[in-house]
Amino acid sequence: MFAVIKTGGKQYKVAEGDQIVVEKLAADIGADVTFDVLMLGDGKDVTVGAPLVAGASVVGEVNTQRKGDKVTIMKKVQRSTYRRKKGHRQLESVVTITSILTDGKKAPAKKAAAKKEDAPKAEAKAAPKTEAPAAKAEAAPKKEAAPKKEAAPKAEAKADAKPATDERGRLAKAEGKKDDLKQISGVGPAMEKKLNEAGIFHFWQVADLNKTQASELDDEAGLGGRIERDEWVKQAKKLAKDA
Repeated sequence: MFAVIKTGGKQYKVAEGDQIVVEKLAADIGADVTFDVLMLGDGKDVTVGAPLVAGASVVGEVNTQRKGDKVTIMKKVQRSTYRRKKGHRQLESVVTITSILTDGKKAPAKKAAAKKEDAPKAEAKAAPKTEAPAAKAEAAPKKEAAPKKEAAPKAEAKADAKPATDERGRLAKAEGKKDDLKQISGVGPAMEKKLNEAGIFHFWQVADLNKTQASELDDEAGLGGRIERDEWVKQAKKLAKDA
């Protein structure tokens, strides 16, 4: 059996077990997505919807959320100095078709993950009880606790710790006061606004960018290679130390 579905303004002919690449869907990895059916086919029997086939649906599982291959767009006006070059990577979802349903049927529920056996934990907890007398005898010397003053450096270390970023080095919002990114050579008010919208608020975020993260940020914000050309990472490291 095959079906024709529509998503992202395009039509796809699919069967159970097929893997298709579509425009990005608003779903997490591993989640099920349901598509409307425009046509169903089973051997010689074909059912065409008007526009949809009543009671039919296609269910798929999202395997990956990714970016497609980079496409370079060039614009040029003959006998003029007008030149424009841009790159674009389309957001895509990779989906595996798990079932084609008809007559209003629903997809079977996913099986819950099996619980881990608790027996080893029970044995681990029971074992130390036999050694209780020896443990009590050895516990006496441990009463000499370290001075409480030593706790201060730990608190300072926690205060200096950087907040966790996502895999792209971004933050959902600024942690405390935002840094003045315009201090970086090549960053103006408009560029600073783009960086903030992309999740970059602090010097240390720019300083910690690796090549992949920097390239992705460059493409997303349309910076035209300025991060590498103007050595933003090097500048940000110095500004982060002086901050």
